[in-house]
Amino acid sequence: MARNKAAAPQKSRVVSNVIKGCLGNFIEWFDWFIYASFSIYFAASFFPAGNLTAQLLSTGVVFAVGFLMRPLGGWILGMYADRYGRRNALALSVLLMSGGSLVIALTPSFATIGILAPILLVLARLLQGLSVGGEFGSSATYLSEIATPGKRGFYSSFQYVSIILGQLAALLVMIVLQQLLSPEQMSEWGWRVPFIVGAVAGLGVMILRRGMDESEHYLIEKAGRESSTAKPTGSLRALMQYPRQLLAVFGLALGGTVAFYVYTTYMQKYMVNTSGIAKEDASIISFVALLIFVCLQPIAGALSDRYGRRKVMLFFSVGGTVATVPILTLLSTTTNVFAAFGLMMLGLVFVTGYTALSAIVKAEMFPTKVRALGVGLPHAIVAAVFGGTAEPIALALKQAGNESVFFWYVTGCIALTLVAAIMVKDPAKSSQLEADLQKPESAPDPRVSVNA
Repeated sequence: MARNKAAAPQKSRVVSNVIKGCLGNFIEWFDWFIYASFSIYFAASFFPAGNLTAQLLSTGVVFAVGFLMRPLGGWILGMYADRYGRRNALALSVLLMSGGSLVIALTPSFATIGILAPILLVLARLLQGLSVGGEFGSSATYLSEIATPGKRGFYSSFQYVSIILGQLAALLVMIVLQQLLSPEQMSEWGWRVPFIVGAVAGLGVMILRRGMDESEHYLIEKAGRESSTAKPTGSLRALMQYPRQLLAVFGLALGGTVAFYVYTTYMQKYMVNTSGIAKEDASIISFVALLIFVCLQPIAGALSDRYGRRKVMLFFSVGGTVATVPILTLLSTTTNVFAAFGLMMLGLVFVTGYTALSAIVKAEMFPTKVRALGVGLPHAIVAAVFGGTAEPIALALKQAGNESVFFWYVTGCIALTLVAAIMVKDPAKSSQLEADLQKPESAPDPRVSVNA
């Protein structure tokens, strides 16, 4: 079968497609993070009056429920993307997130509708959990496929740029509203504002995403299925034909996911609770460090295009394995804001070796017919099981007086990623992305990208 060159996007459109893809990712993660950021204000609206700690715990449980929905989202939307197109899956993903935010924004308080309030909150978070679980695989696949050959690492690295910017935007909106509104106004109605903003912005991005070019890889795969009357792909049965790739993705994602949540989400609490740094200083340190972290992503992605994915992944896994315990130990003993910033930034520099390549290194392992599912499902499982539990494990060990054990736990997770990085061939040198375009008529080799 000849390549469908007419259907492929022009190089001048690559940047436009990447921006549209990343805008949706940005909005999804903005909506995801505002729940955690504003829970202290809306907890009393959804749960019976009483102890604030109990109300916050209730909102935390609902947050965890949404987190545990991510594997289901990775599975359902991953199959949808492989069968019906990356563009359709990305539009559906942002629509689900927008709908969840709108439900939260418009749901009356517990005092008004009783038990129906927390029920609607749970349903909204289930929708958002499905959305964010499916967004990663579909977005990573689309950005990797739509990118210019030779620059796939650079363009796909913007996935984490948009994720981190979404987190920063949620924090920034909270800071602005705190300056404009009184605490009473924030608790009464101000917390609804960011959810409305996220819902409206999500609808706008959905329209933009409908105008994206579909990836050439998917169009070729679709044409092949239609000409051969083959059944739709993207099933779990089809994915199970690539066990080595699945194990590789699990291994590569494990340490990177845990390290990402430790240094971006838990670090601010760690500096306050363990180091004794003031809350305001910890917030500024985190904000500035994450801004620099954003800028590092495309640099690392471009380096992987030039020198190979494996070397960049080894930079993360070797550096993280060696430096995690010293970084967290030193950070626990300092109250100097500059030293704390330097230590956090050092950790994030190593983490960049994973986040910048998280999309492309996985997408290059799978053929088009199962790529979104192969990237999204294992990543969502790792994120739910290990990423979502990193903070609770850290706090539980601190409460038990064994906080240093957590340092070694993180190190162990990164060490497993080091083993995976050593065993996996450089995906860029045996990329299934390029192979699918060069020989679309041939059956992909399930052993590609992974050493025997």
